[in-house]
Amino acid sequence: MSTPFSLRIFVADGDPDGLRIVERFNASARAVVFPRALLPQVKARPELQQTGVYLLLGPRPDGEGELLYVGEGDPILPRLQDHQSKKDFWTRAIGFVAVGGLLNKAHVQFLEARLIALARAAKRVPLDNGNSPGEPTLSEADRADMEVFLSHMLGMLPVLGVHAFESAPAAAVSVLTAGGPASAVPALLYCNGKGVEATGYESSQGFVVKAGSQAVKAVTASFTQMAGACEVRDDLLKNGVLVDEGDALRFTQDYVFSAPSSASDIVLGGCTNGRLTWRDAKGRTLKELQTAEAST
Repeated sequence: MSTPFSLRIFVADGDPDGLRIVERFNASARAVVFPRALLPQVKARPELQQTGVYLLLGPRPDGEGELLYVGEGDPILPRLQDHQSKKDFWTRAIGFVAVGGLLNKAHVQFLEARLIALARAAKRVPLDNGNSPGEPTLSEADRADMEVFLSHMLGMLPVLGVHAFESAPAAAVSVLTAGGPASAVPALLYCNGKGVEATGYESSQGFVVKAGSQAVKAVTASFTQMAGACEVRDDLLKNGVLVDEGDALRFTQDYVFSAPSSASDIVLGGCTNGRLTWRDAKGRTLKELQTAEAST
């Protein structure tokens, strides 16, 4: 079970879209969040003079979805200034440092390596990083401290709108049980048609399609006109989340989609309404389950 926590967000320049300093209560992790255009103004911030790890985020070159770069700096600022001239894609940056400046070069190399590995495993956002750095050698105590620091970062990032490091959540989520209370066991939903079968469930992150589910190989004309869906399908194939298996494609891992319709679009290869295509074992649609849950 996740532990509740509090974040303090300080809007340093009075602009909610500008510079924000984010801290987790009773933790050493501090995040500095700002749009690229503000780098000349925020470069004097003391946090950017410290050793830390940072993320650069922005649209992909084709405009469909986000691209991510993970880096480390000792200190951070020179690395950001270098990326200002050499990387075009990014529009916002998030830097993480420790309150009191307690991170050293080996610490941030460890954090960088772990973040890149998590992003590659989740396969939710493509990385601009060209390599996968190895973890440096840390003492047992330092490694334990960095795992705690990393967990605090990973808890803060979704609140900041970054979901690139989240793998599909465990199945113990609240569920829809028509006419009854929520259960601790997820309501498995099924999407069948065109010779394929898929299983999934709703979670706080989105809609999860379970490993072993199938998706069609041939898509409809309407699907090809959905640029976003085509991009997602291409990424899933390229990243090995979907693999060719005879007459259909197969999901090799649990995968989180932004919405039920996004999931069923990929499964059925067409433009779908996920609230109608996903059904429980009794044939009730997701829409019917949600409506019944809302009325109890």
